[in-house]
Amino acid sequence: MEENFEGEDLDNIVILNDEEGNEVKFEFLDLVELDEEEYVVLLPVTEEGEEEEGEVVILKVEDTDEESDEESYVSIEDEEILNKVFEIFKEKFKDDFDFVD
Repeated sequence: MEENFEGEDLDNIVILNDEEGNEVKFEFLDLVELDEEEYVVLLPVTEEGEEEEGEVVILKVEDTDEESDEESYVSIEDEEILNKVFEIFKEKFKDDFDFVD
């Protein structure tokens, strides 16, 4: 049995729940390591499956359960860490994206 997703690349889609419990889709762009911590860089995706132009979301990866290898993502309050992670991301992808300061 074959499933057809009309050209959607679902490998990169991450679905997270926001504060109100609503599902929000993101495209996974990168995993950045900084000071032995891991951070994911995500791009919000609209209902139509289109990438939104705008800000990426950077979340810290936390291992919640060693046995099941489940990860959770937590928001980062520290502007300095956010900026460092974003600078690493920008450097890696400077040829792929047009960054606007």
